[in-house]
Amino acid sequence: MKQKKNTKSLDQFIDEQYGKKGAPKREKFDKGYESFKLGFMIQQARLEKGMTQEELAEKCGTNKGYISKIENNIKEVRISTLQKIVELGLGGHLQLSIKF
Repeated sequence: MKQKKNTKSLDQFIDEQYGKKGAPKREKFDKGYESFKLGFMIQQARLEKGMTQEELAEKCGTNKGYISKIENNIKEVRISTLQKIVELGLGGHLQLSIKF
């Protein structure tokens, strides 16, 4: 894929704005991005199941506002709560991994 002279890839833009991987500013950005990604994944799974936030909240024993805050990266979620959302609410299986 050919790029125009002034066009940058997302990776190039992030490197310029936040530094290379390992830089403190980049680490903070990457951590925030992971939280955003988690909320987005929950939202996409919920929509794929044809559920409202209220229906998902009811299934996993929380409230609509809490689901909204997770999906919009306003609230951090505990692993135990995330497991309930994925398994009880969405009928899925939560998988975690550690990478070095």
